[in-house]
Amino acid sequence: MAQTVTEVLTAGSDSVTLINDINTNGNKSIHAGGTTDADGNAVAGTWTQAEINEVVQKNVDHLETILLYKPVDSDDDTPNIVDSSNSKKGTCNTAVTTGKAYIASNS
Repeated sequence: MAQTVTEVLTAGSDSVTLINDINTNGNKSIHAGGTTDADGNAVAGTWTQAEINEVVQKNVDHLETILLYKPVDSDDDTPNIVDSSNSKKGTCNTAVTTGKAYIASNS
């Protein structure tokens, strides 16, 4: 059974969360090797900026890929993300922009 537009965009929410968290917390993000100390304070991880940027880029690439989903003909059950007005599409587009800006600012 093919996925729906909503299912595909919901699956992309992990990438949105990762990009936004790294953008906000940098190397203290749990998605960039950051941890918390005994008092619950965020502590920077040991990842290099290049490693963090690579993770962000992979998630930007994933979102860009799913945002291009569109059936090629009437027999194709690929969900039509391109022509969708689903609000999660906007969230994914915003995360792509955020991720690209983060990498540009941290390269």
